[in-house]
Amino acid sequence: MTEQHSQQPEHQFERGTDGPRVILAGVDGSDTSLRAAAYAAGLARRQHALLALVYVQPVMATGAAFGAPVAEATDTIAEELVAQIRQATEQMRGTFDVRWEFRTFRGDPYNGLVKAADELKADAVVVGASEQAGHRIVGSVAVRLVKAGRWPVTVVP
Repeated sequence: MTEQHSQQPEHQFERGTDGPRVILAGVDGSDTSLRAAAYAAGLARRQHALLALVYVQPVMATGAAFGAPVAEATDTIAEELVAQIRQATEQMRGTFDVRWEFRTFRGDPYNGLVKAADELKADAVVVGASEQAGHRIVGSVAVRLVKAGRWPVTVVP
């Protein structure tokens, strides 16, 4: 008898076969992004996965043209986020241990998160719901990530 193989496409690596290995959470300092990070931390802890916290530093050439110290401001936000995350980690040490790392990328939030998810080979992406009214009409980063269809995406309110 001949053995027949299914016609499934081959992938470079398998995602989620034994549970997720990397859960990416996009953080920007907003309340919804911090709730998303907390939710993702719980997932990572239960799944024994790495929690990758990602901040995308916006690139605003027009702001720099007006003399605004944009790069310094986004660097300060990144430093404050790391401090908040480290403080929360220290407070929960022993009762809520999770492996995590913090990364920053530059660009617009959508493309920055896509680049981060690709580089980190994320198995899942967690983001906070947009708090901007215009995003309900035009589309938020979360909606764009879902439409990309490349990872499971969880949107935390």
